[in-house]
Amino acid sequence: MNPVSDGGAVPPMDTTGGADVSRETWVSDDVIDTPIGAEAERAVRLLHAETRLPRPVNQRVFTIANQKGGVGKTTTAVNVAAALALQGLKVLVIDLDPQGNASTALGVDHHPGTPSSYEVLIGEKPLQETLQRSPHSERLFCVPATIELAGAEIELVSMVAREGRLRTALAELQNHDFDYVFIDCPPSLGLLTINALVAAPEVLIPIQCEYYALEGVGQLLRTIEMVKAHLNPRLDVSTVILTMYDGRTRLADQVAADVRAHFGEKVLGTVIPRSVKVSEAPGYGMTILNYDPGSRGALSYMDASRELAERGAAQRGQNR
Repeated sequence: MNPVSDGGAVPPMDTTGGADVSRETWVSDDVIDTPIGAEAERAVRLLHAETRLPRPVNQRVFTIANQKGGVGKTTTAVNVAAALALQGLKVLVIDLDPQGNASTALGVDHHPGTPSSYEVLIGEKPLQETLQRSPHSERLFCVPATIELAGAEIELVSMVAREGRLRTALAELQNHDFDYVFIDCPPSLGLLTINALVAAPEVLIPIQCEYYALEGVGQLLRTIEMVKAHLNPRLDVSTVILTMYDGRTRLADQVAADVRAHFGEKVLGTVIPRSVKVSEAPGYGMTILNYDPGSRGALSYMDASRELAERGAAQRGQNR
């Protein structure tokens, strides 16, 4: 029976007695059940996580390389670095790509004239004078790249021991307490990438889960073997990460299976999904962990960084 149609008054709402509808009840029952609410909860959980990853016994230096463009080198470098820093480790990213995209994503200044990897490479400035702290984390640092780096390969041609210039400059890293160092390379196998391969004992290769994904990887592996044989005996491809994975396609699964068959245990179990948010983040001078911490991309990079750190700790433990 409708009380209004019978002439009765609608009773006023009780605003003083009874149980209050609390904020906690509202978010836990209704909002978290929605996609936006669930993402917000993940973001809060990620940003306030108290997880502390194990520190490596020795400083780990990675070159992130793949001469095929658009596979997620820079995206992987900055987001894995940011994820490690968020989980308690001190991290340095060395931007060796003249485009300076890693510098942009980490929010550091890289206008022409800024002390950068160019000066480090040609010996004009020590590493210490080029370090900048990212505004997004007190444990995340960057050596930026400026447009001057575009001419570095021409200048290096006439220099003595041109392939080892970066290794000589990075000897200074022994005086810093960085847990992880990532060198972001340009999409080529020129002298900048060769310098990075000579300077680091470990290589991380991002491979996109798309057609022609393995095209060019063979040439990269041959280059790595050449550098290992003649310039850096410690060099090893320690890690492969699958990027731009689209679970809606059979092609992505096929490429992932092929990569795992070729590289075996070196491939991280975590795959990075294709994500618009991950692509948007650098445009705002942020990593995905700052731009949209509740997104699938952010959570995937957190998982990948955790796996990388735990694998490193396990390997060091076995080598003792």
